[in-house]
Amino acid sequence: MPGERILVVDDEPGVRSMLEVILEDEGYVVDAVQTGEEGIAAATRGEFDALLLDVWLPGIDGIETLARLKSGRVDAEVVMISGHGTIDTAVKATKLGAFDFVEKPLSLEKTLLVVRNALRQRRLEQRNRSLLAQLTRDTEIVGESDAARRTRRDAAAAAGSDASVLICGERGSGRETVARNIHAASRRAGQALVHVSCGALAGPGGEAALFGARPDEGGRLALARGGSLFLEDLDALPTALQGRLASSLTAEADVRLIASAAADAAGIVSPLRERVDVLRIAIAPLRERREDIPVLALRFMRDLAREYGRPERRFDEAALAAVTRYDWPGNVRALRNLVERLLLAGGAGTIRPEELPPELGGATPASEDLYAPYASLAEGLQAFERYFLRRALREAKGDADAAARRAGVGVERLLSGTG
Repeated sequence: MPGERILVVDDEPGVRSMLEVILEDEGYVVDAVQTGEEGIAAATRGEFDALLLDVWLPGIDGIETLARLKSGRVDAEVVMISGHGTIDTAVKATKLGAFDFVEKPLSLEKTLLVVRNALRQRRLEQRNRSLLAQLTRDTEIVGESDAARRTRRDAAAAAGSDASVLICGERGSGRETVARNIHAASRRAGQALVHVSCGALAGPGGEAALFGARPDEGGRLALARGGSLFLEDLDALPTALQGRLASSLTAEADVRLIASAAADAAGIVSPLRERVDVLRIAIAPLRERREDIPVLALRFMRDLAREYGRPERRFDEAALAAVTRYDWPGNVRALRNLVERLLLAGGAGTIRPEELPPELGGATPASEDLYAPYASLAEGLQAFERYFLRRALREAKGDADAAARRAGVGVERLLSGTG
């Protein structure tokens, strides 16, 4: 996409000039050097999305340059170019990690096609890394309190079996994270984890969504076959559906059931309780493990700053103390929401107590603070678009198609806007 950076490494001035012109005409930002040594220095110093690297260079040749780039963990896609290409050279370059190989005299059409493909491949790899990092964050049980350690231990024990698990605790306390942690560490990790919000099944269509509208049309239960079914707020599921669910959870269904409920799980009736309450994990509310609050706040700040491409903000001592003292009725989810707002709506400096909401002892920030970090309308709109699209992707649990439908954009727009 326009704006991506490309480095040309070629000892022929005419080739360098030609490539600069055609690539800049396509909207790319282009730098050009004439030796492998200069190419390594430029690639190590700057952030390039792709390199066009000649095989025959003065000093170290293109193959050696490629080897040093890859050993130096430069992750730009590399396209090799040469006027004397051979099969052996192409094979060697490919083994070293080159994306493709084009020969001189260069066909401009083919060169542009290869560059576009190389950049598309890099965007996909970046997206995959981002999703993998998001998956890791979504499954990690963070905290050093005795309660957090106990939850990690219980989750690890549950992951080692195929028994049903009931995760009890207040809303926002991290029940979904524990469910994802168990599934990701279980033998079913390679299969789907199907997430169902039971509160949404109380109205018309709830039974069809869970079991399918017709015998030949499977619902969420069928989608989870071979994997795990996470029933969030199982105690909110209507009693009639609880009974049918209990009778559907047979060995033939081949579904591992993980459910969450309130601390007392009082709303789950027999015989479903006997089906699901095999292994129970109790999650302490955040107010009962205050030593985890600073750890979580700093972790959320780091992850969100990376996600939004913004510099991290630091809590000063008084602000962090105020955050730690608060009872957090919304638990971990509410803490994360606060950190997200402080990152996006605040400036780039240290977070001080007056920036916190009134319930934490701060003042309600003026609406103008929302716009303070942005120098122009275009910059503010771009930041909001990135925030909106990333939130849609997060709410869709990483499903790009579902997130695109939710946001009302195409998948390509979604992926480019969240990169």
